Amino acid sequence: MFFDPMYLVWIAPAMLLAMWAQWRVHTSFAAASRQPAPLSGAAAARLILDAAGVSDVLVEPVAGRLTDHYDPRTKVLRLSQDVYDSHSLAAVGIAAHEAGHALQDAKNDSLMAIRNAAVGTANLGSSLGLLVFMIGLAVALKPLAWLGIVMFAGTVFFQLVNLPVEIDASNRAKAQLVGLGIVPAVEMPAVNSVLNAAAWTYVAGTLQSVLTLLYYASFLTGPSDDR
Repeated sequence: MFFDPMYLVWIAPAMLLAMWAQWRVHTSFAAASRQPAPLSGAAAARLILDAAGVSDVLVEPVAGRLTDHYDPRTKVLRLSQDVYDSHSLAAVGIAAHEAGHALQDAKNDSLMAIRNAAVGTANLGSSLGLLVFMIGLAVALKPLAWLGIVMFAGTVFFQLVNLPVEIDASNRAKAQLVGLGIVPAVEMPAVNSVLNAAAWTYVAGTLQSVLTLLYYASFLTGPSDDR
């Protein structure tokens, strides 16, 4: 049960999609990194934020590669060094995407608010949900197993809400880059390639969480067997 190879069969579509998406992210980022942009990633993010009147959000460098993120709790947009200092289409695209999250936050976007509120539940479900399920199954206590499923469903809910939030941030980024003249429309295909590839990683993560939930739920809803 705990090492059921059928689990790999269940999530195989998500795993294949994730590998393809990661390949797309790295290849598109590398290609767009070779194309120059008039601003650095940090400067592009700052321009987008200031143009929208979101001057209270700080833009800071952060260690690591592709560790870029916006923290709504501290109102800080953190960019990896490759993005923060780089004058490339890849850098301004990623910076603009993170700035898009800051704009969502400033405008009190409902889906982003739901996503932020669900973070705690998602973390709890991810770390304890399947453990509770396995304990319930091991001691033949079905209500406990169902509790684990419900807990893990919180992680799935977060992923389902997070996906449109990420897509919307990319759409905002694309509009701002062109609207503010940071990237000419003719050069946007390189930026689109990077942001679209990143979006597919979120699709893969969402698909894997859904398939994982369905796999474990099948132990409680399907015919009894010796898995």
